[in-house]
Amino acid sequence: MLVTTEPPASMRSRTVGKALPWVTTVARLVVAGVLIVAGWLKIGNPALSVRAVEAYELLPHAVATAVGYGLPILEIVVGVLLVVGLLTRVAGAISALLMLAFVIGIASAWARGLLIDCGCFGGGGELAAGQTPDYFWEIVRDFGIALLAVWITVRPPGRFALDSALGLAPEREPYDRFNDDDDPDADEAAGTKENG
Repeated sequence: MLVTTEPPASMRSRTVGKALPWVTTVARLVVAGVLIVAGWLKIGNPALSVRAVEAYELLPHAVATAVGYGLPILEIVVGVLLVVGLLTRVAGAISALLMLAFVIGIASAWARGLLIDCGCFGGGGELAAGQTPDYFWEIVRDFGIALLAVWITVRPPGRFALDSALGLAPEREPYDRFNDDDDPDADEAAGTKENG
């Protein structure tokens, strides 16, 4: 008869080890969803996207135009890469940089007293009559998404990732050592013993 006496710390390690890939997967899908929706809402009307970028008064007209046209495409492409888990760490790094750029842009507009819509989900950067910007919550939102993107960048790609299926991610990630039920080293470390 096999009796497993597993120390509580080892049980916690196994639980954490099984949860971490799912945390990364959820983070990937949240960041991907935000990027795809933001890009999709802007891609149909690039002129409004350009106006939203120009509203920040940070970039020359030619650069703002390029950003206005290119940003929605970049957001959608990076979002799709995150959904399928392909080039996950690169897509995570690009997402983190985008979100930090948005945080800096919004903070700059706030500090300079500009009254604009962030343009994150479409619109031309203009506020409706009587509307005031909510810069604080926009910064909190984008910073939170940036933190998720950093997590994606530094962690293995999680579940249902093409990176793993194509061998682009290491076969055995640090948290997977807790998921291998057939690993004799794991059994020994867990305190498995035979009682007769």
